[in-house]
Amino acid sequence: MDPLAAYIGGRGDLAHLVLFLWASSASSLLVWSLREMVRSNRRFDDFVDAIARLNRMIGEE
Repeated sequence: MDPLAAYIGGRGDLAHLVLFLWASSASSLLVWSLREMVRSNRRFDDFVDAIARLNRMIGEE
């Protein structure tokens, strides 16, 4: 990464490098948060299914 940063810094495009790093980190954070939301929804669905099974078991008796 150092040669790339030196090349971009030498050309005076440091602002572009900073913008690229910011956009990359923001996009990565978005992808991570969406994955976590999907995992959370799956866990909640599993919980609701377990409650429904329990209700069916209790209702049969």
